[in-house]
Amino acid sequence: MTLAERRTASEGRVVRDPRKFPAKAAARALLMWFDRHRRDLPWRARRGETADPYRVWLSEIMLQQTTVATVEPYFRRFLARFPTVTALAAADIEDVLGLWAGLGYYARARNLHACAGIVAERGGFPAREADLLALPGIGPYTAAAIAAIAFDRPAMPVDGNVERVVARLHAVAAALPQARGVIRALAHGLAPARRPGDFAQAMMDLGAGVCTPKAPACGRCPLAGVCAARLTGAPGSFPRRRPRTAGALRRGAAFVAVRADGHVLVRRRPPRGLLAGMTEVPTTAWSGDFDAAGAAAQAPRFAAPVRWRRLPGVVAHVFTHFPLELVVFRARLPQDEAAPEGTRFLAREDIAGAALPTLMRKVLAHAGVAGGGGGTPPRRRARAPAAALGN
Repeated sequence: MTLAERRTASEGRVVRDPRKFPAKAAARALLMWFDRHRRDLPWRARRGETADPYRVWLSEIMLQQTTVATVEPYFRRFLARFPTVTALAAADIEDVLGLWAGLGYYARARNLHACAGIVAERGGFPAREADLLALPGIGPYTAAAIAAIAFDRPAMPVDGNVERVVARLHAVAAALPQARGVIRALAHGLAPARRPGDFAQAMMDLGAGVCTPKAPACGRCPLAGVCAARLTGAPGSFPRRRPRTAGALRRGAAFVAVRADGHVLVRRRPPRGLLAGMTEVPTTAWSGDFDAAGAAAQAPRFAAPVRWRRLPGVVAHVFTHFPLELVVFRARLPQDEAAPEGTRFLAREDIAGAALPTLMRKVLAHAGVAGGGGGTPPRRRARAPAAALGN
C-alpha cells in the first residue's frame, strides 16, 4: 500500500483502488494456506479426490442460514437415508421433512425434494451456473458454490464468511446490506482461473476459522499483509452494519390433546408461509394483541366435552423476523376419541421421527409428552392458576 492509502486506512475511511490489489499473489498465498489447513468436512472431497455434486449441493442447501456444527449430524443422517439424488427424489416428502426437522427454514427441504426430482430425471446436476440457477431452491450463491466446488468452474460464491473476508481486505466503509453489491464485485475480482473450487473453499475456511466476526486472528492470516482493515487497527469493525430492528413480540396458544394410548392430536400447516407443510399441534393465530382468556373458543372441538388445563409458564421461540411466546393447554382424551376434521392423531412411537419443527417439540416437551424433544427450556413467568376450559 502507498503511504496515502495507509493513512486513509488508519482513519477508517474507504481505502484502496481495487485495481492495485495484488489478487494473483493473494490467491497463491491463500491456496498454499488452504493446502495445509483445509477443514475435514463430510461433504468435502479430500485433496486429489473428485467432488461429488450431490454431496456439495446437499451440504450447501443445509448450510444456508445454519452453522457447520449444526449441519454435520443432519448431513450424515440424510446421506445414510438417501445416499444418492435418485434415492432422495424417490422419497416421500414427509420422510424428508421428518429428517429435516430442527434445521429450520423448511422451504429448503421442500425445494430440496423438488430439485432432486428434476436432477434425477435429467441424470445428473448441470455444471453451468445459469443452469443451476433454474433449479428449485438454488440461488446465486448456491449456484456459484456448486459450479466452483463440484465442477471447478470459474465461479465465486459469496457467503457470510467470504463477505467478511472481502470487506476487511478492502476496508469497505459502506454498511451492510447496501454494501453487498460492492463486496460481491470485489470478491469476483479475487477469484483465480486456477483451482476456483479450492479457492472458494479456502475463503470460506479463512472466514470461519481465522477472519472471524469477533477478534480475528490476524497473526495467523495468510492475507494479513494486504488487508486494509488490519491497518485501521480495528479489523473487527468490518464489515460495517446498520442496526437491526427486532420484530414485535407475538403471542398465541397451543393445544396439546393426548389420548389414553399416548397419541397426540396434530395437523399439517399450510403449504406456503412460515413452517409451511410441517406438522404441528393446533394453535391459535399468533398476534401482538393475543388474549389468553379467549383461547378456549379456538381449542379443538371433540364429540364429548373436554377439559383443557392451562400449564404454567410459556414456550418462547425466536424466528428470523419476530419472537414468539405460546401458552400451552393440555387435555386428556379417551383412547377411542376421533380426530376433528383437518387433524389426525400421531402415534406415540412416531413422534420422535415426525416432521415437527423445533417450536412444536418445545411445546410437546413443555406439555410432558414423550418424544417431544428437549429444545430451549420454556420461560417461566409468575405461576398462574390452571384454567379449566370446556368446549
